[in-house]
Amino acid sequence: MQILLALLAATTLATGPRLVSTSWLTAHLNDPDLVVLHVGPAETYATHIPGARRTDLADLAVNPWGSTMDTTKLIVEMLPPDVLRAKLESYGISDKSTVVVYAANSQALISATRVVLTLRVAGLGAHTALLDGGLPDWTAKKQPLTADVPHPSPGHISMTPVSSLVVDADWVRSHLGRPAIVVIDARDRRFYDGTDKGFYRFGHIAGAKSLPYTTLIDSTSARYKSPDEIRALFRAVGAQPGDTIVGYCHVGMQATAMLFAAEQVGYPVRLYDGSFQEWSKRTDLPVDDPAKRSK
Repeated sequence: MQILLALLAATTLATGPRLVSTSWLTAHLNDPDLVVLHVGPAETYATHIPGARRTDLADLAVNPWGSTMDTTKLIVEMLPPDVLRAKLESYGISDKSTVVVYAANSQALISATRVVLTLRVAGLGAHTALLDGGLPDWTAKKQPLTADVPHPSPGHISMTPVSSLVVDADWVRSHLGRPAIVVIDARDRRFYDGTDKGFYRFGHIAGAKSLPYTTLIDSTSARYKSPDEIRALFRAVGAQPGDTIVGYCHVGMQATAMLFAAEQVGYPVRLYDGSFQEWSKRTDLPVDDPAKRSK
């Protein structure tokens, strides 16, 4: 059994996204098949890593978070496969590309990890990496910046989408309590505990564990903690090697930062994209409100 779990972890690490350092990107910045994606508001792109194309969830999600979002619909949902492929090809991404995603600042980290997971859904997981520490680490290490905006030729992607990475409410409900399935709430603990309201109801998905994505990030450097520290945090909520981690948050962004960490230490992952926005709206789905129980 241990050998099987090790093989499963190795497969996940081989096909999933990587975490790369500033020194790695510096050494590979001129690779011909490299595509760098800058994730953050337009003003953060004034100076950026040379060759980087700017993107955000306005391009890579349905009903993205922002002033124009439709609050009557689910926020930040995955694009249809054909639309997503065309968007990614417009950045010059092809089958042979290595795509490095970076956050413009610490606030943009959850958008960057959402982009990373989106690339994996498009079938590009083995070709995708996240820059640890993002633009702040790059800048602190005095690496080059530019104001030049690249104009890449469209790429061509023939990879098969990995739709199984994204699950819906009915899938989550049918898998609650099953062996080797761990549902994790990546929101701040006050939402999980029911101290603050999350969309339509207080509390969390019944049976879910709490692991805020912020606990996986070093608060000083905005870089991910070490693999040993990450493994310990997942073990503390009951996740065993080989378990599938199902992540959710408010709308499906914070969970991607938690799921990225899970993949780095070998866990298979799923994203519940509708997250608590959808779950809390449906009265047929079980919610546990610890604050209410304590009264």
